[in-house]
Amino acid sequence: MSEKSTKILLIDDDEEYRSVAKHYLRAFHHRSFELFWAPSETAAMRLLAEHNDFDIILMDYYLENTNGLEITRKIFDAKYEIPVILLTGNKDFHVAVEAMKFGIEEYLVKEEAVDTILPRTVINVIDRVRLKKQIQEVEKETLIAQKKTEAVQELVVTMCHEFNNPLAAIKISSDILSRQNADVENKALLRRLSENISLLEHQIIRLRDLNAEK
Repeated sequence: MSEKSTKILLIDDDEEYRSVAKHYLRAFHHRSFELFWAPSETAAMRLLAEHNDFDIILMDYYLENTNGLEITRKIFDAKYEIPVILLTGNKDFHVAVEAMKFGIEEYLVKEEAVDTILPRTVINVIDRVRLKKQIQEVEKETLIAQKKTEAVQELVVTMCHEFNNPLAAIKISSDILSRQNADVENKALLRRLSENISLLEHQIIRLRDLNAEK
């Protein structure tokens, strides 16, 4: 079964570049691409609302009445968790730094993103983001497991403490009664009580020690 197409949203007011991008984003390493085009912020937000399964966004920096960073901010504010590659017409260190601050995954100069560079970058970003999410999910699950273990350990400590206090009082009372003159039946009952208390004390110690090893 072939892998599903990678859905790309290109936000760029240059229709000519749409054709260029579509040309470069042909099948690459058995990966296919489906390109959607938005020439404005309004068109981009509409497409995002209509299609909630874009894999990546190609964002032009220079746009009429706005720029790619501002649109990116609005996209992230709207809780669309889609990786963004920023495209510019020339190298600008300031724009590159700002792009990283906005959480943009990659920065490309259009005239350098030729041949296989554009599809290769798209695939690398998607794979990198997917791996990052998998790592975060594992870390989250590990943290949850750790919190559960800590909660169990705390419960065990509390249980041991709650058992020890009344158990100590019962043991003292049993010792006092065993020193009194009692008939054979009551002495046997006190002996069994003492044995059960010792057994409980032993189990509590084992539980406490096992908890301490974790």
